[in-house]
Amino acid sequence: MGDRAENRSTTSGGRSRLPHILPTDRLNAFADGVFAIVITLLVLELPVPEVEEGLFLALLEQWPVFLAYLISFVFIGGFWVTHATITRLTKQEDHITFHLTLIVLFFISLIPFSTSLMATHLTGPGSRLSVSIYGLDLLIASIMLSAIMRYLSRRFDLLVDDLADEEFEDMERRRRSGIIFNGIGVLLALIFPPLAVAVYIGVAIYFFVQPLFLGRILKRF
Repeated sequence: MGDRAENRSTTSGGRSRLPHILPTDRLNAFADGVFAIVITLLVLELPVPEVEEGLFLALLEQWPVFLAYLISFVFIGGFWVTHATITRLTKQEDHITFHLTLIVLFFISLIPFSTSLMATHLTGPGSRLSVSIYGLDLLIASIMLSAIMRYLSRRFDLLVDDLADEEFEDMERRRRSGIIFNGIGVLLALIFPPLAVAVYIGVAIYFFVQPLFLGRILKRF
């Protein structure tokens, strides 16, 4: 009874409640909705050329838009898969994980804007600023997602089992290299934006391909 008293607080009406535990289903449903809306907004930004002839050439001229869309789609997909894994390993959420997730979703919700900004100014005089803003958006979202995993790896009471903390540490370690290269991309954007875009593409490919190779390797053992 003493342990329960420590974990509960009493409201003015005499009822007791858990002070720090929040419903995981509400957070997961909200996060999935944000991811779905962001991807929808992303594809709606793809322009349809209004030409009667030379449609193929008109599409080729819009290569920055399609390139930015492809990079962003892979990043958003990677963020969603990582968040889904986090929820799989977590049995409960608290105020800290709620607020950290909201910060992640804030920067993810900005991706359609930063994608459109980079695509519009990728080859113009504003390329340094637009590519930097885009990379910074992805970088902060990645850092905050890793912060959630690092926090949960130390909160054993919120995890589904005793091995979940090791999985979180392993996930956070694998994402660390991507964060480092993303940061390098942001710095390169201030000097030579095309090279920064190449770094973003490399990080996107890494996060997309790496789980596939990891799954094949694990099946061999």
